[in-house]
Amino acid sequence: MPAGSASSANTVTSSAKADIYFSADVETDGPIPGEFSMLSFALVYAGRFDGESFERPAGYSTTFEATLRPISARFEQAALDVNGLDREELAREGRDPASAMTEAAEWIRAHADGGTPVLVAYPLSFDWTWLYWYFVRFAGGSPFRHSRCFDLKTAIAVRGRRTVTASGHDRLPEALRTTFPHTHRAIDDAIEQADILARLFAWDGR
Repeated sequence: MPAGSASSANTVTSSAKADIYFSADVETDGPIPGEFSMLSFALVYAGRFDGESFERPAGYSTTFEATLRPISARFEQAALDVNGLDREELAREGRDPASAMTEAAEWIRAHADGGTPVLVAYPLSFDWTWLYWYFVRFAGGSPFRHSRCFDLKTAIAVRGRRTVTASGHDRLPEALRTTFPHTHRAIDDAIEQADILARLFAWDGR
């Protein structure tokens, strides 16, 4: 997929007053934004919830993905070893963060279809920190406002009556395991998380 691209094969149903979930994943070159850079991120339309029922999409082809130009000279090689991204290539070919974040915010609002955009991640704390900072810094504000977010790890802990430390990705209960791969490519991991979200809504916690 190109450095920044969006697809929209699914039609989102009328969503007024519903939470509209967007699964998100980021790949970075360090632990915190500002001093380090977000190099890639992806968003996937993951379904809607009206307080009573969850409606999952027919597939996960409604997506937004971008690779970004680094914003600082600092990086940690260990982070690059995990995601396999090339900072030098992105410095030449990555998207301008302001352009990418503005387009992403517009894409989110359009696909929320009048509902409330909610960011989903696993764990939320890392991805939210980066995306919120980048939206505020480069797009003038976040489409998720300051707190519209859903942490899969916490939800798994509560629904499954287990500790947070026992609710990590490597300890997923069988009912929540997905056939979608976890590759440390943002789009792949966002799709995997979207499927886990749908499974979570159907899970009885056992």
